[in-house]
Amino acid sequence: MELNIRPEQPSDYRETEEVTREAFWNHYAPGCCEHYLLHIMRECPAFLPELALVAVQEGRIVGAVVSLKAAIFGDDGREYEVLTLGPIAVLPGYQRQGIGTRLIQRTKDAARRLGYRAILLCGDPDYYSRQGFLPAERLNIRTADNLYAAALQYCELWDGALSGAAGRYVEDPIYAVEDAAVAAFDKGFPPKEKISGTASQQRFQQLAAMCRAAD
Repeated sequence: MELNIRPEQPSDYRETEEVTREAFWNHYAPGCCEHYLLHIMRECPAFLPELALVAVQEGRIVGAVVSLKAAIFGDDGREYEVLTLGPIAVLPGYQRQGIGTRLIQRTKDAARRLGYRAILLCGDPDYYSRQGFLPAERLNIRTADNLYAAALQYCELWDGALSGAAGRYVEDPIYAVEDAAVAAFDKGFPPKEKISGTASQQRFQQLAAMCRAAD
């Protein structure tokens, strides 16, 4: 079946949020916040509509990805503009078919044409290493609170794009959503059971603990 990747349109917003909710429900924690995050991102100054993409199959949105502007505050005093990827979502019934890979590749291609130097994210290296991402620690890039994190990864959009960019990576503060706001927003969707202790939640907790202070 043909998969079409295209820019998200305003008429897609609700369906894209539903897809994101389905993809993330009980994945990192009981329930999820990513559909609310996507909802409020669109009004964020760092949001890039041209990098908001949906994957459509047989007239149905089955995947989506967005990106926001971010920065690395370099140890050399410079500020390096980069992108944060995510959330990226694929409906559970359509996962492991290469849809996420195609969304990421299309994002890379578009971001490169727009002149961005690199994409960073926090995610599972078991997956993102297969998408061309590398540990940020290799370039001495740390989190905003100056930690080396196993989940923090980068992908240069051209060779040497982050040369000399050692420093602290700071994503947009919109990612720090409030639990009460998430709960209120989620009431507008059909009820779903929240489950604790899933394998993906355990993996997330493991990765979250894999941090160490910079020397």
